[in-house]
Amino acid sequence: MATDSVTDLREKLHKSHHRTKEFEKNVKSKHRVHHGDIKKNAPRSKYDDYNTEEREEELQKVKSGIQQHRLFSIEDCMEIEKKIDKVVKLSDLGLYKEHTVDRAPLRNKYFFGEGYTYGAQLSKRGPGNERLYSKGDVDEIPSWINKLVISPLCEANVIPEGFVNSAVINDYKPGGCIVSHIDPPHIFERPIVSVSFFSESALSFGCKFTFKPIRVSKPVLTLPMARGCVTLLSGYAADHITHCVRPEDVISRRAVIILRRVRDDAPRLEPVLEIVSPSRKRIMLASDSSDSNSCQGDKNYSGSSSDDNVKPVKVNSKVICLSDDLSIKDGKSSIPCSPKTVKR
Repeated sequence: MATDSVTDLREKLHKSHHRTKEFEKNVKSKHRVHHGDIKKNAPRSKYDDYNTEEREEELQKVKSGIQQHRLFSIEDCMEIEKKIDKVVKLSDLGLYKEHTVDRAPLRNKYFFGEGYTYGAQLSKRGPGNERLYSKGDVDEIPSWINKLVISPLCEANVIPEGFVNSAVINDYKPGGCIVSHIDPPHIFERPIVSVSFFSESALSFGCKFTFKPIRVSKPVLTLPMARGCVTLLSGYAADHITHCVRPEDVISRRAVIILRRVRDDAPRLEPVLEIVSPSRKRIMLASDSSDSNSCQGDKNYSGSSSDDNVKPVKVNSKVICLSDDLSIKDGKSSIPCSPKTVKR
């Protein structure tokens, strides 16, 4: 009886394994057919008109600006991936600043250190119009990124100490993508450094996108991005040809941490100063405060209004000088934090 039971169990396991393999085979087959249909109607890029010699020359130019390193082990990746999952949870709980998180279908973006406007967020479309957010509009770079990602890169002499002041996490779901672009050179210095996690994917160069449905032209180069792989873009690859992540290259969840240095002279959005109308009550640092000189010390504090129809007036301020030494004792500010200079 015991032998018969073992035999039955083996047969069930074999059949279950066989069904799983068949399912995976059917999914892959459908995936190939779907993307085969898309490729039939794929758009053409300018590179499709290049002859063999011109295309090879372009390919070599792109390759000259690419470096790749394998620095992170499977164990390193697993530890970092747990931290990325924690970032996602904190975001879902609403614990990050507004401009730290940028959500899109099948791809979420998390800005740390510095964030910037791009794509549909631009008031004026087109390359060169990207702007950094005001200082403090996104959360600081988490300590784990400095410890687990940036420090190993510095120790391996991949990047110099102190180079990184902007870290972005792109978290892709299967089928997610990012369209062809060049990281704005008036915002970021070179190189552009990225580290891949969760699964392998690819970075494609020189593609043209069309939409509804998404179709992508033939790349000049498709660069494999293995889990734990570090990729650096500079020179021609960073400045003279677009790069993208195609939907067909993201077949399972994939995340990438992009490390960059924001230029000292990068253009920045002007901060918005909220001024309380005289007809509104002053915003207090504590509900029991009676100090009429107190002002809003943190954006999470809120005040009540004697007239619900009167709303705060927002003005663009060129220069705002606030006191750097603000101490709070017993719920009160010991130094008024009114602006010294406001140029409108």
